[in-house]
Amino acid sequence: MIAASARLPEVPALVAREHYFLVHAPRQTGKTTTLRALAAGLTASGEYAAVKLSLQSGAAFGDDIGGATRAILAKARREARLTLPADLRPPVWPEGPDGDLFGGALAAWAEFCPRPLVLFLDEIDSLTGATLVAVLSQIREGFEDRPGAFPASIALCGLRDVRDYRTASGGNPERSGGPSPFNIIVESLRLGDFTLDEVRELYGQHTAETGRVFTDEAVAHVFALTGGQPWLVNALAAEIVDRMKIPAAEPVTVEQVDTARERVIQARPSHLDSLVRRLREPEVQRVLLPVLAGSQEPVDLEYSDDRSFVRDLGLITEDGGEGPRIANPIYAEVISRALAEQVVPSPAALPTARDFVLPDGRFDVPGALTSLAAFWRTHGKMLGDGRPYAEALPHAFLFAWLDRAVNGDGDVFREYANGGGRADLYLRWRYTAGDGTRAEQREVFEVKTHRAGQANPLKDAIVQLDDYLNHLGLSSGYIVIFDQRPQTMPDTDEPLTTQASPSGHSIAIARLALPPGRDQTQARS
Repeated sequence: MIAASARLPEVPALVAREHYFLVHAPRQTGKTTTLRALAAGLTASGEYAAVKLSLQSGAAFGDDIGGATRAILAKARREARLTLPADLRPPVWPEGPDGDLFGGALAAWAEFCPRPLVLFLDEIDSLTGATLVAVLSQIREGFEDRPGAFPASIALCGLRDVRDYRTASGGNPERSGGPSPFNIIVESLRLGDFTLDEVRELYGQHTAETGRVFTDEAVAHVFALTGGQPWLVNALAAEIVDRMKIPAAEPVTVEQVDTARERVIQARPSHLDSLVRRLREPEVQRVLLPVLAGSQEPVDLEYSDDRSFVRDLGLITEDGGEGPRIANPIYAEVISRALAEQVVPSPAALPTARDFVLPDGRFDVPGALTSLAAFWRTHGKMLGDGRPYAEALPHAFLFAWLDRAVNGDGDVFREYANGGGRADLYLRWRYTAGDGTRAEQREVFEVKTHRAGQANPLKDAIVQLDDYLNHLGLSSGYIVIFDQRPQTMPDTDEPLTTQASPSGHSIAIARLALPPGRDQTQARS
């Protein structure tokens, strides 16, 4: 358990100043757990009566304000009974018109309670339409009566930032005046992912309780794979401890973390499945396509709103000032595999593990790319009109091809560079060398598409791959160009050509042409 005070350190000061504020976070980041802990800490201080109240029970009632409010208040009474001493629990809720039930109940509770009342209203975004407007308006109306006759401090807690609730409640997100409930919100807090130190602390607590040690390298690898996303951090550990059943006396290694990663992705639990379902939403497609295809972002206000939405969902991050990118490598893999399912006719069409293993145990990259080129000439037409993320599908297809080929003995990771026209693949293959020792082979792929009317991307690809190889300390790499121009024949019968980069690295180039007869419309899709 990471201390709530460390995850949202601003909250105690906001409560002390009797502020109303917003807490937002993606799903399954520990928000509800953190809110409960904050409320318990404030109550335990003896200064406040603090409780987390879920509004989700009102969601089923839609625009039925009375029905929704009564369900919310019934749930609030149960939560107060479970978490507060008897003298801090609410009195009998007063009767009143539907449009004042919620505000009247909060006012009665604040007047009855011997301490200032602090509420964390969780799942505010589960309410919609008239019910959301009614709840927010009653909070706004009671604000001036705090702390004696209305809660001293209220936090609205959900998935989205304040702008989106303002829009949902019928207000103009660009205006701060007028009767909007949001001119009383002084701050919007985002519950972030775990830091590396917090992952170390979390796993360290497990070690202290059980004696099971995660090596420093394994913990760092968990953080690298998850970006600190709380559900993923816990899912990998749970996979190792509960399902892989690594003995407690055996230190957990990087290789075991990689095995857990693959098992979690293959299982596609509800957290990852909901991520895949989000890919169908137009707002998500609009933001992710430039990231996945390495193309330029649109420049308009609608795109800016969509990007904020996708960031609030936790699908992208913008840390580092390099533009949006997929939030973590595990999400990137899940997205790539989901997209690849659109173009792979069946799993049987992909290579199987160990199809491309050389006699010395190394992975046969040229053999894999040569086989891919032959497959593409026959099946490249699968990139037909109307498919979502059409521009990114070649990248996803190459990922799926290599991922299947190295399954069990290696890994393939995606690295995206939005706006730079690049999407890199990084392959890691583990094998037994001739002397019996375990060795690791690393390969890098720069992935490009060449469409009608566009300049040949090869020159830029060589420069970009050269920089990447310098960064990784590798001597060679691969460029894969999906040539989607109509009626284009390969420049050579050889599936791979080689040339030197500016820094002297050996660059192998594979150009995959469209099958003959493909029409111009399909090529542009």
